[in-house]
Amino acid sequence: MKELPIGIQSFEELRSGNFLYVDKTKEIHQLTNSHIVFLSRPRRFGKSLLVSTLGELYKGNQSLFEGLYIYDKWDWTRQYPVIRIDWTNIEHGSRENMEMDMSDFLQSIATANDITLIRRFASSRFSELIESLHRKTGQKVVVLIDEYDRPILNSTGKPEAEGVREFLQKFYMVLKADDDHLKFIFLTGVTKVAKVSIFSVLNSPDDITMNNKFASICGYTQKELESNFSEYINETAASLKMTRDDLLAKIREMYDGYTWDGKTSVYNPYSTLMFFRNQKFSNYWFETGTPTFLIDRLKKRSLAKTVLEPVVVGPTAFNSYDPDALEDIPLLFQTGYLTITDETVTNGDPLYTLEVPNMEVKESLMEHLLNAYTNYPLSKMSELGREMLQQILDFDAEGFTNNMRRMLADVPYPLQPEDNISEDANEARYHIMFQVWMTMLGFNIQSEKPTNRGRIDAVLQQPGLAVVAELKYHAATKPDTLLDQAIAQIREKRYYEPFLDRKVILLGIAFSGKEVACRIEQLTVEN
Repeated sequence: MKELPIGIQSFEELRSGNFLYVDKTKEIHQLTNSHIVFLSRPRRFGKSLLVSTLGELYKGNQSLFEGLYIYDKWDWTRQYPVIRIDWTNIEHGSRENMEMDMSDFLQSIATANDITLIRRFASSRFSELIESLHRKTGQKVVVLIDEYDRPILNSTGKPEAEGVREFLQKFYMVLKADDDHLKFIFLTGVTKVAKVSIFSVLNSPDDITMNNKFASICGYTQKELESNFSEYINETAASLKMTRDDLLAKIREMYDGYTWDGKTSVYNPYSTLMFFRNQKFSNYWFETGTPTFLIDRLKKRSLAKTVLEPVVVGPTAFNSYDPDALEDIPLLFQTGYLTITDETVTNGDPLYTLEVPNMEVKESLMEHLLNAYTNYPLSKMSELGREMLQQILDFDAEGFTNNMRRMLADVPYPLQPEDNISEDANEARYHIMFQVWMTMLGFNIQSEKPTNRGRIDAVLQQPGLAVVAELKYHAATKPDTLLDQAIAQIREKRYYEPFLDRKVILLGIAFSGKEVACRIEQLTVEN
């Protein structure tokens, strides 16, 4: 059984050792038909391995590709000089540091090729190196840039940001000036950033991020998972005492679901590999470095609803963005916390539905958001969820209310109701709290579900059960009055009708100032 390639980003190391490789060379062969290519994918999705594979391909290391799709389709008689830049390995804390470290890096490539660089600045040396390699080898140069956006993202909001961008702009302009010396340019990163002229100075780069031909170039498809990891699937199923089908269903729920064309779904490669190594379900990808600023942004900007429910956007949401004015939806999409699940065309314009890709991301985001909406211990949430579900089934409104009070008592002060904002704003705040709480308690919740008579505040669903909930907030109105209004609205607008194929329970929740009260009733339908 081949070893799992965890942490291996070198194609040469992977293919020379006894490591499992999922063949992506069919897609790689297609992308080499372009002159300049850009690909955006979230962190830990195999971008660096892809860059390394391209490097070995253009260098003509034929033996590494034996048995792969591209082996008999590539001209191995031609070897091209390759300049591979990985910005994670270049100091970029300031323009001065970038200048020095990049100059040293380019000199190391020149030395390895018996080339003497005489120019002083990094951008000039970059141009000199490209031209020298072309003259020396007689072959045009391949430039591969990994994590091209790392310096920009790391400096955003810092004093050195402008200097870093000015350096990059001048450095990347070399690629246009020296185009006659270049065979192929490939850039990859997490985002497509504006304010750096790389996309304007280059001659029509081919952005394959959402091209359906390359939807599976990073990550594993269902077919690839089952064929390449068959032995690991069988071994893990036996270890966890699960059937193969049940295990595959659980892995799919946890780690599948990433799409860039709304059709082709892929597994997170890092989480998949870690799962098979540990034979344990866990939130591996999320725990390896979800940016703190992203979690803070979700909390401060009340974006819980954005990651809990589908959101529909137009194509402009995927344009390059300004790092000084980040927009929420593009940021969540490009960093992998939302993914395309559907594409439709309305009046000739495409519309995209974005959702959280899988349970790993959803559970992890909810855990972090929970800390914003209550200080109630996370370790006790599952136990509390079982208790509150039983209280609903037993029509124990007093017990359910007491548990709601426990969670509400732990809400941080900044999220408590405020006198200086509108009643609607306070009610919306409680809606989000309730949605986050119920999700973490294990309920399948859908909020603001539309019907032909209005919008249901929330529906809590379990097998064979639907709890139709209506929330009311008013700072001065008594709880009983708000509960009367909530239950009456559910009945009058017949919010329960879509769920008459199962048991239906009505749940009214009243927030009167900072007090909470609940009412639970059995649905009775008059003929």
